Amino acid sequence: QVQLVESGGGSVQAGGSLRLSCAASGLTYNLYCMGWFRQAPGKGREGVARIDSDGITTYLESVKGRFTLSRDNAKNILYLQMNSLKPEDTAMYYCAADGRYSGSWFCHNGQYNNWGQGTQVTVSS
Repeated sequence: QVQLVESGGGSVQAGGSLRLSCAASGLTYNLYCMGWFRQAPGKGREGVARIDSDGITTYLESVKGRFTLSRDNAKNILYLQMNSLKPEDTAMYYCAADGRYSGSWFCHNGQYNNWGQGTQVTVSS
C-alpha cells in the first residue's frame, strides 16, 4: 500500500522560502509519477510540479523559476523547494503518486490515485 507523508509547511512572509518533503513508502520510487499539488480555499486543485520515471519535471506556469522539484531515490523522499513565495501561493499542498501508467503524458497531465494528507503553506504580504 502506497503511503505518502508530507512535512515542511508553515507560515512565511512574502519573499521567503520553504522546503516541503514527502516520504513515500510502498512504491517503486523511480517507476512512479510523482508530484506536488495544491488547493487554495474556494479553488480547485492544481498540479504545481510533477516528475516522471525518467526524471523529467514540469511546473505550473506561475511557479516556474521559483519552485524546484527533486527526489532522493535512495531515501524515497520527494522535495519541493519554494523560493520567492507570494501570497497567492497560500494553499494546502499535497504530495501524490501514481504507478498505473508509465507514459510521460499521464505523469505530467493526469490525476494521480495516491495522496498524502497535505501540509499547509501560508504566505503573508
